[in-house]
Amino acid sequence: MKYALVTGGSRGIGKAVCLKIAEELNYNILLNYNSNTEAAESTKDEIEQLGVKCSILKFDVSDMDATQGSITKWKSENPEAKIEILVNNAGITKDGLFIFTNKESWDSVIDTSLNGFYNVTQAVLKDMLRARYGRVINIVSLSGLKGNPGQVNYSAAKGAMISATKALAQEIGKRKVTVNAVAPGFIQSDMTKDFDENELKKHIPLNRFGKAEEVANLVSFLASDKSSYITGEVININGGLYS
Repeated sequence: MKYALVTGGSRGIGKAVCLKIAEELNYNILLNYNSNTEAAESTKDEIEQLGVKCSILKFDVSDMDATQGSITKWKSENPEAKIEILVNNAGITKDGLFIFTNKESWDSVIDTSLNGFYNVTQAVLKDMLRARYGRVINIVSLSGLKGNPGQVNYSAAKGAMISATKALAQEIGKRKVTVNAVAPGFIQSDMTKDFDENELKKHIPLNRFGKAEEVANLVSFLASDKSSYITGEVININGGLYS
């Protein structure tokens, strides 16, 4: 009854991560989503075709009460289950020049990525520490490392997650719980569908956007026992873009 909880798991990188962890590590999946029920159900079907269980939890990671209430309720209904892997993937963008960024655009991006990390991790970390085993993997961004014009809010949120990753890793390493971050560059997904790929790939040494499955391969490695001596790291997956 070992589970991996993936936030924002119905589409894009989150979906690819769910499928990869189910396939390679044989973990049951706890799939969180916020709004697209059809996509979540479809992803659940694909996961279960791999021979593992998948439970769906609908909540907004930025809402602490909803997040912790939903996870606590699921744990009480599944007392034999253990969440050993947490992938904090949920995130949104509301791009625009900082001078034109209103409070709602600032707060919503910070709340989803950074406060979402806090809300979800708080809900599962104590169990990992008691079990003396766990993997926390935070999906951050190239924007959080080098900054990106038009994404001051997103860069701030992901940059803070990077610092939190490093600090938390130092706090809990003795309990054999690792904390790492994965920083994708330009990956083909809903988040980048409006980007000019032909123009942007000129700046990427590998001359293409990445695939969600390639990010999932890295996450799966960090979630496995093969990564047991890696913690507090931020691993770039960006085709060679300077970071």
